[in-house]
Amino acid sequence: MVSKRQVWVLLLCGGLTVYFGYHTFKGRHGLETRSRLIERSNALEREIKSLETVRARLEREMALLDGPNANLDYVEELARRDLGFAGRGDRVLIERPSGRR
Repeated sequence: MVSKRQVWVLLLCGGLTVYFGYHTFKGRHGLETRSRLIERSNALEREIKSLETVRARLEREMALLDGPNANLDYVEELARRDLGFAGRGDRVLIERPSGRR
């Protein structure tokens, strides 16, 4: 025959097993949280790689623009492309907006 004390010990052990089992999967430091952190880490690694690529490109452009060895043709190209500047010999065509006459 099982005594009351043995029943309470079994219930306590069963309850603790359920408690720790639940927190192993769903808890703040559980397996589910770990998998989400791994996914987030992978996404951040991809973002870091893309930002490093952009940084390398910007550093190359800065090297062409900076110092005594600045490439003036590249400076002119950037001014035309990004700022909309035109050279002395360039022809500029101005279009009217399509809705007005």
